[in-house]
Amino acid sequence: MNTGFLNKVSPYWLLVLTTLFWAGNFNVGRAISEEVPPLGLSFWRWAVAFVILLPFAYRPMQQQWPALKQHFKIVFVLALFGVAAFNSLVYLALQTTTAINVAMIQSTCPILIIVLSTVFWGAKAGTQQWLGVIISLVGAGVILIRGDLTVLTNLDFKAGDLWMLAAAICWAIYTALLRKLPAELKGLPFLGYSMLLGVIMILPFYLTETLSGNPMPLSTTSLAGIAYVSLFASLLAFLFWNNAAGRIGANHTGQFLHLIPVFGITIATLVLDEQLENFHFIGILLVATGLLLANLTATSLQKNQK
Repeated sequence: MNTGFLNKVSPYWLLVLTTLFWAGNFNVGRAISEEVPPLGLSFWRWAVAFVILLPFAYRPMQQQWPALKQHFKIVFVLALFGVAAFNSLVYLALQTTTAINVAMIQSTCPILIIVLSTVFWGAKAGTQQWLGVIISLVGAGVILIRGDLTVLTNLDFKAGDLWMLAAAICWAIYTALLRKLPAELKGLPFLGYSMLLGVIMILPFYLTETLSGNPMPLSTTSLAGIAYVSLFASLLAFLFWNNAAGRIGANHTGQFLHLIPVFGITIATLVLDEQLENFHFIGILLVATGLLLANLTATSLQKNQK
């Protein structure tokens, strides 16, 4: 699996595909939440993804073993926040809260990423970028509340919302810290090592969940769910996200998370055969406008550098 070809693909297209895969992940996680335990899903998601990746990543991982030992701390921290913590917390959240609440909290990630990038690296966002973030956030909100402000008064925040807030913070930290990953570990070596470390971190919690009387069932539902989240939401999505973040920076990358509720609702509409309404089009237009505005500067700079 040569990932060099990803550099020939627009990072923006990679991010669109990534958010599409993650929107599907949220839908799958919610759909099977009553049958599949959260930590079991998280553990097997990464274990299977690692097994699929290993034949392709083994040699690059072996070659970069000295680099891993030298930069183990940053790889460990990234694996902790991006692989082990974020995904486990999302699946825990989906056990006790609604999809609308999860999506609304997820939409705070771009702002958290900008704040953390400023704290870590002093990478302050400009007025145009902040305006784009706000417009995209409003667009996501329009879709999530179905164009009806009274929906906000009926939201019932539960423990799952706190899990999701913790997950959003973890993902913001992960994306902001990707900048510190050394070049020799990017791509397959980092993905392989971070998956392996993530699986090891999740294992004791998964065993505790299993021994507590909530084992992972062997069923068509669980196998299909694991297959999707392992291949699309884990392997491909993380390859795409990490590549794009390394090329255009955390601030611009994070804003694409606003596409998750857009894709999530679109998927539900197609699957449930529901009709798109006016607020869907308004929200999608606002999200697209915000993303274009926030990333216009980055695109212009890339063209000028060529």
